[in-house]
This record gives sequence, structure tokens and C-alpha cells, in this order.
Amino acid sequence: MTDTPLPVQALIVVDVQKDGVTGDRAVPSAGVLLDRTTGLLARARGAGAVVVHLQNDGDPGAGDEPYTPGWALHLPVEEGPTEFVIRKTWDDGFADTSLGSALTEAGVESLAVCGVMSEMCVQATARTALELGYRVVLPHDAHATHDVPPAPGISDAVPAAVVSRVAAWAISADADVTTAATDVRFTAPGGV
Repeated sequence: MTDTPLPVQALIVVDVQKDGVTGDRAVPSAGVLLDRTTGLLARARGAGAVVVHLQNDGDPGAGDEPYTPGWALHLPVEEGPTEFVIRKTWDDGFADTSLGSALTEAGVESLAVCGVMSEMCVQATARTALELGYRVVLPHDAHATHDVPPAPGISDAVPAAVVSRVAAWAISADADVTTAATDVRFTAPGGV
């Protein structure tokens, strides 16, 4: 873990939708996640960094099925030239979306990733960003997931905090994993 990463030029907010952060289907640490993500958004916007909200289009009947209450983004979007929403259907925010081209057009070389689910969409998006040559910062307290239920004969339940830590650890050799979202600094693309 690093405590003082270099500034990043973009913030990728992964699937912070009503279904995952409110009600009985919310991730256990939804309150902390929302607080940290709100802080990241304010600092990214203030610095002129690019902000991308990824919005998952779930299958019919899923909590994040398009145009259902759970599908809605939970945090307000300030749409404009440097802040926008990209819908996705895969865990990886780059798969079959305009995310890569949008970041390239904006001149982004480094980014922070936050949101839900740590071991799925957050990790998949961060991993592809690394493969594409972006410098990635993953703030430990700004991504979350659910407990993994027990698997008889394999393991007991795995607490959500452990799942999130393992997801971050799996990419920590290549990404800057910070202890706290407050450690993440932002700059506009092309800035220092």
C-alpha cells in the first residue's frame, strides 16, 4: 500500500447504483463507500479531472435492470465535457463501451477507481486499465462488496472486508493501493 500516490487525471466511479448502496441489498459498508466516493468526486471536479460514472445494465429481473429504481445512479452526476455516464453490460467497464476512447480523447494517463463490487466490476475495470497502460490508484476505503456465502465442503462465509482486501491485493503489484480515499490527489489531464 502507498500513502502518497502521484496525482491522477480521472476518477472512475463503478456501479454506484441504488441497488448496491441502499436498502436490504446494499453492500455492508455502503455508508463509508458513499462518503469516500462523495469526497473523491468533489476533489476530482475541483481539480478539473475527468469523472466517469459507470452504470451497469443488469439482466431482466436483476436489481440493476435498466430503468428500474435500483438501476439509477445514487450520486448526482454533473454532466459536461469532463463528467459523463457510460453504461456497461460486463464487469469490465472497458468491454464493449466507449470508456477507453473517452479517456484517450481527454488525454488521461492516470486514474483512480472506486465503487462496487470490489472483486468483480472494480477489479475487472482496474485490471484492464492497467493492461492498457494507465497508472491506476485504488483507494482501499472507496470500494466495497458483499460477503461471500459459505460453500459447504469448501469454506465458511468470507466477510466483505476480506473480499475487498483480496481484490485489491490481487492487483497491488501493478496499481497504487492507498489506505484512504483522502490520499488520492487529482489534476486535470495535462496537469502536473
